[in-house]
Amino acid sequence: MAYYPRTRSSVWAGPSLLTMIYLMIGVVVAATHDYFQNADTIKEVVSAILAVVLWPLLFLGISLHVH
Repeated sequence: MAYYPRTRSSVWAGPSLLTMIYLMIGVVVAATHDYFQNADTIKEVVSAILAVVLWPLLFLGISLHVH
């Protein structure tokens, strides 16, 4: 019986560097568009999360504020 060591694809190592950079840019863009101001309610927190994940839409003028 042959021994096959674990490959990188079988072990989850967390988010990739590209994902981390994308989210960091999203935090900066959301902060500059005031999505973190007064994040006291669930709607404002959801708006901030959407702004971080969907930050390219903010440059197109789309508002991600949940009403």
